[in-house]
Amino acid sequence: MRFFTCAFAAVGFAVFCATPTSAQTTQDPAAFYKSHTLRFIAGGGPGGGYDNYARLLAPHLAAALGTNVVVDNQPAAGGLAALNRISAAEHDGTQFIVMNGGGAVLSQLFDLPTVQYDLARVSYLATVSSSPWLVLVKPDSPYKSMDDLVRAGVAIRWPATGPIDGLSDGASMLCEAYSINCRVVMGYKSSNEGSLAIARGEMDALYVSDTSANNYIKSAQNRAVAVVAKARTRFFPDMPTVFEGGAPTPEQSWWLSARSEVDALGRVILTSPQVPPERLAYLQAAFKKVLTDPAMLAEGDRLERYVEYQSPEATRARALGLIADVTGARKERLKNVVMKKYLPGG
Repeated sequence: MRFFTCAFAAVGFAVFCATPTSAQTTQDPAAFYKSHTLRFIAGGGPGGGYDNYARLLAPHLAAALGTNVVVDNQPAAGGLAALNRISAAEHDGTQFIVMNGGGAVLSQLFDLPTVQYDLARVSYLATVSSSPWLVLVKPDSPYKSMDDLVRAGVAIRWPATGPIDGLSDGASMLCEAYSINCRVVMGYKSSNEGSLAIARGEMDALYVSDTSANNYIKSAQNRAVAVVAKARTRFFPDMPTVFEGGAPTPEQSWWLSARSEVDALGRVILTSPQVPPERLAYLQAAFKKVLTDPAMLAEGDRLERYVEYQSPEATRARALGLIADVTGARKERLKNVVMKKYLPGG
């Protein structure tokens, strides 16, 4: 049972850069970027997945643009606060963010008052990667499978940075699919902090991308119990996905498919609306060059931070398609599950 139908067709591959204001400069893009220091914002704390990707890409982007690129960690609200600031900043394309695309989509879908951006107006630069997500526990945890979590008899505690950060909304949707007694605990700065909380026994389970999960498992901090995706992860090819177990009920299938579609949006790179078209095109071309460069890809492979470039057009179409597809009662229930049911006071 599909969560998102062919909403992409309704959105289409529309023109994705807004018309700039007349006050904006027509300076040569190459000269413009060489004369500015750029801020590459990571929508997560130090040591987390977004931070690692920003630091992997920044030196390559600096070389491609002939300028300095500074990585700036802004983890508040899973990067959404930073996206708000970028949307309101000068529309010059000198700062951009790598963040959880699914979180940006869900926040706008729910019409949250904290959302001050519009995914139909921001400028899209690329998708860096799209990963399956996993459920992790501590190495000596009594929980060996999703069934063990269902039968736990106590509230399973999940660490998160904010209500919509991938960690939190993913855990909430998974708990709803399996009717698990859960509590999402916010306030951690990154998935890395959440992983350490699992290892210390402060928390019970972590919902996280496979690239980050691989590092936490290799360091013996965590152990994987489930893959929440329709395809197996490259890091743990022998671990079946949740879709390969017993046949899910229609309701379970909806929630599991919903989650896998949100996760598939991946790590997106966005900049402000109304960047002058020639400058935006130049920046998009630089990101494409970097994200498809064999030397950078080899470095990413060595660090096990895999890069799978998707164009700005495809990224925009997917994001707006997800927003268009969920309406009515299903939208309200999804909002209640993500924003209330498993959070403190829910």
